[in-house]
Amino acid sequence: MTQPTINAAAAGRFTFPGTSISVNRMGYGAMQLAGPHVFGEPKDPEEAKAVLREALDLGIDHIDTSDFYGPYVTNRLIRETLHPYPASLTLVTKIGAWRNDKGDWILERGADFLRKSVEDNLERLGLQQMAIVNLRMGGPDDDIVAPMQAMRQMQDEGLLAHIGISTVDAKQLATARAIAPIVCVQNLYNVVQRTDDAMIDDLAEAGIAYVPYFPLGGFTPLQAEGLSKVAADLGETSQTVALAWLLQRSPNILVIPGTSKRAHLRSNIAAAGLELDAAHLQQLDALNQAG
Repeated sequence: MTQPTINAAAAGRFTFPGTSISVNRMGYGAMQLAGPHVFGEPKDPEEAKAVLREALDLGIDHIDTSDFYGPYVTNRLIRETLHPYPASLTLVTKIGAWRNDKGDWILERGADFLRKSVEDNLERLGLQQMAIVNLRMGGPDDDIVAPMQAMRQMQDEGLLAHIGISTVDAKQLATARAIAPIVCVQNLYNVVQRTDDAMIDDLAEAGIAYVPYFPLGGFTPLQAEGLSKVAADLGETSQTVALAWLLQRSPNILVIPGTSKRAHLRSNIAAAGLELDAAHLQQLDALNQAG
């Protein structure tokens, strides 16, 4: 079988601030390994495990997961497939929500719940300490002080090494950084949805990672005529081009596209080595719909 030439390392590396954790900027998000709507078991468990193995073979050394994917499905698959983990692999989880038996997403950030969430992630992943845990907020109206204090307490105790935050605005970010060092921010951002442009630039100056979720549009895939045109010019998929744009947008951006298929995985990772020229970048920059 012909070996693929693509590799996540082509995107370059990023070291999280104040840590020894260095990862390839092209990572993998495990959310889609669960069943439809991120609920229940995958339709093809063996393919899901094959995706994880091939991700590592193609240079992925940063996997984003959560106990509420499934729930519990992605963490179980990761452990069954990859444990004992390579020393180079960084697993990042997210807490602050849970799923009921109907598949609803329910936000919760009490101190006891957050602690139990970290402990459950550790148990299901087979780890003694989480390298990075992202605190999932619900939006700009949420008070981040108390949950960040709980995160700092768990960091001091050694349950988690480093803290990230998700779905926050600039004010919440500033409040969080006053309580504990923040190594990454996960917010909605992609080639057409760019509310966080100023935040990304500020984080880059501070050396903090920005990890866009829904980099390909999430449950509503990106559709833009300009994106399709650039992709056709390059002979690439729109998804590959959208990921390449993110990687060229700022050196602190890490991408974690998810998939449950190996062919799609390869297409995503191909973005790591795709260099967009000035003309194509100008066309893609013009797609901003955040204004």
